[in-house]
Parts: sequence; C-alpha cells; structure tokens
Amino acid sequence: MSLDLPLVFAALMGLAILMYVVLDGYDLGVGMLMPAADEREQDLMVASIGPFWDANETWLVLGVGILLVAFPAAHGLVLGALYLPVAAMLVGLMLRGVAFEFRVKAEGWHRGLWNWLFWFGSFLASFAQGLMLGRYITGFHPGFGYYVFAMLVGASLCGGYVLLGSTWLILKTQGELQKKALAWARWGLLWVALGVALVSLATPLVSHTVQAKWFDFPRTLALMLLPLATLAAGWRVWAATGRLKRGEREFDWMPLAATVAIFTLAFAGLAYSLFPYVVIDRMTIREAAAHPSALKFTLVGVAIVFPFLIAYTVFAYRVFRGKARAGLYE
Repeated sequence: MSLDLPLVFAALMGLAILMYVVLDGYDLGVGMLMPAADEREQDLMVASIGPFWDANETWLVLGVGILLVAFPAAHGLVLGALYLPVAAMLVGLMLRGVAFEFRVKAEGWHRGLWNWLFWFGSFLASFAQGLMLGRYITGFHPGFGYYVFAMLVGASLCGGYVLLGSTWLILKTQGELQKKALAWARWGLLWVALGVALVSLATPLVSHTVQAKWFDFPRTLALMLLPLATLAAGWRVWAATGRLKRGEREFDWMPLAATVAIFTLAFAGLAYSLFPYVVIDRMTIREAAAHPSALKFTLVGVAIVFPFLIAYTVFAYRVFRGKARAGLYE
C-alpha cells in the first residue's frame, strides 16, 4: 500500500511546529519574565535555558522547510500574506540571540541593557507568532476587526509562552525564584484561557466548514471530550501551583506537564478544524502539495533528519536534567 505523501508531510510539519511551540515557547516565556526578576534570579533563569534554547529553534527551521518543499503553493500564499509579522519574528529571534550571548560577557549597566533587549526580542518574536496565528485562522481576511482579533491572539500567545516559561522555572529552580514562578504561572494560565477561547470562537465563525465539523450534533458529540480534557489540564495547572505555593507535596514537573497537555490538545483541536485545508477554505494539502517525485525524494531526507533531532533533544534534556545552577552558562 502506497503512502499518502501529502498527509504524511502535513503530519510531520504539524509535529515540527508543535515541538517548536512547546520547546522554544518556554524559553521565550523565560525571556519575557526577565524584567520581573532581580539580577541574581536573572542569571539563574538564563542558566535554566542556556543548554537548550538555540537547539529548540531547529524545530521551526524544520517546520518551515517542510512547508517550503512539500507545499510550495501554500508556502507562497501563507508567507506572502504574513510577510511583515514573519520579518518581525525573525528580527526578534536574531535580537534575542545576540542579547543572550552578549549579556554573558557584559558588566554593569551593559548587562542590564542586554537583559532588556533579550526581553524585547522574546516579546517581539512571541507577539509576531501570535499575530500570524490570528491572521492564519481567519483566512487572511482584510478588515480592522480581523487585525484587532489577531493582536489579541498575539497577546494571548505571549501569555501562553509566559505560562510555559514559568512552569519550566518551577521545574528547574527552587526557593524564592520558584515561588515567583508559581505566581507567574497562574497569571499566564488566564491568558492561555483567553487565547484558547478566542481561537475556538473565531474558527467556526469564519468558516462554515469548521462550524459543521464541531457542531453537527449528535455526530460530533464525542469531540466535546477535547475541550473538556483541555479544561481538566488547565485545572491541573491551577491546582498543582496552588499546592506547591502552600508548601504541600506535589511534583515540580506537574505544572509543566499539564501546560504541555493544554498546548497539545489545543493544537489537536486546531488541526482537526483545519483539515484537510492548509489555508482555511481556500487550499487543501493535496492542492498545495509538490509533485509526488519531489515528495518521495524529500521524505528520504526528512526520515534521516527527524530521528537525529529527536535523539539529540532527548539526550540534551537528559544530560542537563535537574535544578539549574547560576553561572552554568557564563
């Protein structure tokens, strides 16, 4: 039986994007939390993400690369419509990378300046990604209201990354910084709730196809398990941070695991809403796919790269497991 190559590449692209959002999301979140910490805590926050942050961005390169090679028609349409936010995201990521490296070597007020630039680069990249998501799920429709909606999604994604970053700090730190991270996590969870609500409401309103896929009762009644599971994961974050804040017994990894579950469930719901379209109600994955011979050739390369990426990710997180130590990235 031959493989459905467009479907295979859509799944691989989705997996790469989800891996990027979760892995780079937490270090973007840590970057946005830098101004809320003192100098000693900032050094510890940098140490917690230092061994991972640049490798995490590899998943973004893989996801965009698959879009370019496997779905060239969609690549031109999507990135053409999102040219400005993509450029802003790249500027933010470059500024963030430069600031991350330079702050280590800087002293005095120069280090403070690079810390602020690291925050700004993290915020700009995060907000641009949320803006892109808001424009994408509304089919790139023009109009003031659609742009306001996209900006709200951008702000919500920043809050979502703050939730990922704070739960990462709960796992990797202890003492006063961990207590601060517990408070930051609850604040970020409220923004995630807003973002999930906005996306869940907007996609059915924009597309009758999406509306029919979710609200054709009783056929779609089983799909209600997805939002219920998302609510349960959100409650788990709230409950776990509450117990840790009160000094009760709880695993440090629980808030992060529940947060990853929220993002994974929300991503699954969005993927279900969009399938089989790569651009909502305009272009399916089969219409956008490259020639089968090109897909077969590309699949060989992806089959080689993907296992190496996963193996390296597992290896890095295993080697640097445990609580972060200040000065690790100095």
